[in-house]
Amino acid sequence: MTHVRIEATTDSPLDTDADTVAVGVFEGDDIAHDTPDGALQALLDAGEARRAFKRLAVTHAQGRRWIVVGLGTRGDFDAERARVVAAVTHARARELGVQTLCWEAPHHVSDQIVAGLIEGTMLQGYRFDRYKSADRESNRAAERLVISSHHDVDDAVEAAAVVTAAQNSARDLGNTPANDLPPEALAARAREIAGEGHGVVVTTLDESEIRDAGMGAFSAVAQSSGHGARLIALRYRGPGAGGPLLAMVGKAITFDSGGLSLKPAARMHEMKFDMCGGAAVIEAIGALGRLGAPVDVLGVVGSTENLPGPNAVKPGDIVHALDGTTIEVNNTDAEGRLVLADCITYAIREGAERIVDIATLTGGVVVALGSAYSGLMSNDDTLADLVAGLGRATGERVWRLPLDRDYADMVKGRFAELTNITERREASSITAAEFLHHFAGEVPWAHLDIAGTAYGARRPYFDKGATGVGVRLLVAIAQDLAG
Repeated sequence: MTHVRIEATTDSPLDTDADTVAVGVFEGDDIAHDTPDGALQALLDAGEARRAFKRLAVTHAQGRRWIVVGLGTRGDFDAERARVVAAVTHARARELGVQTLCWEAPHHVSDQIVAGLIEGTMLQGYRFDRYKSADRESNRAAERLVISSHHDVDDAVEAAAVVTAAQNSARDLGNTPANDLPPEALAARAREIAGEGHGVVVTTLDESEIRDAGMGAFSAVAQSSGHGARLIALRYRGPGAGGPLLAMVGKAITFDSGGLSLKPAARMHEMKFDMCGGAAVIEAIGALGRLGAPVDVLGVVGSTENLPGPNAVKPGDIVHALDGTTIEVNNTDAEGRLVLADCITYAIREGAERIVDIATLTGGVVVALGSAYSGLMSNDDTLADLVAGLGRATGERVWRLPLDRDYADMVKGRFAELTNITERREASSITAAEFLHHFAGEVPWAHLDIAGTAYGARRPYFDKGATGVGVRLLVAIAQDLAG
């Protein structure tokens, strides 16, 4: 991934050593702080620069280049628009050979908008080029980002830099091919975070320990792979932590072939992304530790491959989940919910008082919501409202879908208590959530289906690969619940 140094200053852009300065202009405004020769206002007056959202113009003055970018109307400008405008500005700057980019923070904007400028820049600057030998110097990202503001924004800048770096790390995990990221490698990443010394403690269970613990649903998925499964548990209790113990539960199928219910070949290569929920959990807890956040969180990540083979679970098999529930495995490509079921039970037995699970769970949510929203289903209105509100605030938007007894009845089994897939194809995202709802029970729980947003999402600050979605949202949920 691309690393960029972030800093804040109350110095004017002209007093920094940036080679490129970005200045935003709202509709109805003129340049607040121009160069001595009036070069920036001249761009506006000539019509080369415009105030319309995302319109860019470039000039040179005072020995550096300047990018004047339209911000649109002030009332419409929020953190998401800041991310977008920062992304398009950085894309232009890197074409011009930027090394140090200075953003002059627009006057009278919130810290969330300042954070958005950092997020959009860092996310757009990300590249996954680990396996490429081509010249990496061409069109390279900024090495430094300086935020010039009239007031002290150090705390907002630092927090945004930490969380966005964690999101880019989650993108690294998602983009890494399955041959280099088996479950043990994902566990190693969690241990690496614990080794940073910020109070994160990691416990892992290998496949035999998972089986011996009674996690029959999880181990059924894992039994065909030559790479042993891992249950990865991360615990972080920050200084002065308050609020309920929040469990973040992540699906991390490091490659999902569909098992014996084999997926079509055309897009199977994308199934390396089936661990993006688990990656978000691991990196979000790492970010909370680096921030020293006063939160109490437990991360539970179920990681395995789902492959065909002589030992593979078979359609029609009946397995016993950790809580004793019997499950008909009528489609081996509905494996994520089997892994999550045991992970949710594990989290509850560890004392979880709130649960948020995150998973690339169903194709149905892609049909319903595309890449604009993740699906949200919950047994608790207060938690659901919290998650939805923080989704809007962080730009990781969610759309709530209903739970209902009619949907829950659809996952009742014919020969066991539950089936992992319904006989009818309708409401597939909701019935998958109802399956998980059985294991969450009465514990306040929210389910995030990120199958449409985890990779390939259409945003100016994302490329074609993993997005790291969920990191910003999970961090915000933990901080809000802690009070």
